[in-house]
Amino acid sequence: MILLIAATRPNFMKVAPVYRALRARDLPVRLLHTGQHFDASMSDVFFRDLGLPTPDVHLGAGGGSHAEQTASILVGVEKDLLQNRPSVVVVVGDVTSTLSAALAAAKLGIPVVHIESGLRSRDWTMPEEINRILTDQLSDLLLTPSHDAAPNLKAEGIPDERIKFVGNIMIDSLHWSLRHQTDVLARLGLEPRGYAVVTLHRPANVDTAEKLRETLDAVEAIASRIPSIFPVHPRTVQRAETFGLAERLRSMPGLRAIEPLGHHDFVTAMANARLVATDSGGIQEETTALGIPCLTMRQGTERPITVTEGTNIIVGLDAALIAREVDTILADRAKKGRVPEGWDGNTADRIADALQAFLAGNPPPRTSGPRA
Repeated sequence: MILLIAATRPNFMKVAPVYRALRARDLPVRLLHTGQHFDASMSDVFFRDLGLPTPDVHLGAGGGSHAEQTASILVGVEKDLLQNRPSVVVVVGDVTSTLSAALAAAKLGIPVVHIESGLRSRDWTMPEEINRILTDQLSDLLLTPSHDAAPNLKAEGIPDERIKFVGNIMIDSLHWSLRHQTDVLARLGLEPRGYAVVTLHRPANVDTAEKLRETLDAVEAIASRIPSIFPVHPRTVQRAETFGLAERLRSMPGLRAIEPLGHHDFVTAMANARLVATDSGGIQEETTALGIPCLTMRQGTERPITVTEGTNIIVGLDAALIAREVDTILADRAKKGRVPEGWDGNTADRIADALQAFLAGNPPPRTSGPRA
């Protein structure tokens, strides 16, 4: 039995194609949803759009501090593992649930496979960086999305035989949704290539009044130049209300703050945008695959291939730099990129191949039963 762990919106997009590929091979698979994203707009609609079934178990572990979430998920996953011991636990990405589930499995002697291994931002202020590094150290098989990941893992002592390049699973779900485009442009009154998409939610950008003001200044540099839609993450809404900035967010000229979009709606909007501004890791990858200019409103990225090969430019929250880059894009001088190797929509099949080989003993797991 293979246990797949899902937790947050980016997780759902990575888990869905893997689940479909495993079921197509008649491999036994269970789906555990930790509930880290519990808002219906961040969870239910994505399960529907991505063709995921109702999870076999839902822990309901959303909310609370990082420590509270980690502890709640660790206890919940351990309980399920003891009741339904799988042959392998598959975790994806870099969220709290990823690390918690990997830790629970490793302590019970259950092999762990990590999809999207080896990405590094070198920014230890990001909780995700801590999650990535620790999850990779706990994993028996490390599946990488791009060729720049393997050197990171080798530098941290991971042996070659445990590292396998499979490509970018996010692009599988991107292709899935491109085949299911919606009427979201008509519903929002948008013209193709006539607007920007903005998404911002990371703590570094929204968790203090000073940073959220700076973030809104950066958004204003975009919205003053091109009509912009901003599907607002619940976290950002909450912080804006707390800091007295909700009215500025709602009334900014040129900006439409809207409810979060379902995956098909969001991909349709993103694929037809003139540019995207984000602090999301996955959107940096999707815009590179689509050839859409991306302005990353962070100081760095764990996905440098989107900069070196793709359409991504790191701009931080520098409003003047953002304004110049938007003007460059609107003048049809946007950075050109190419789609990296393995970002072809077939990663789920390569992951299924790797999982079947691993279950057959190649490479052999480091763990072989319950710990002493």
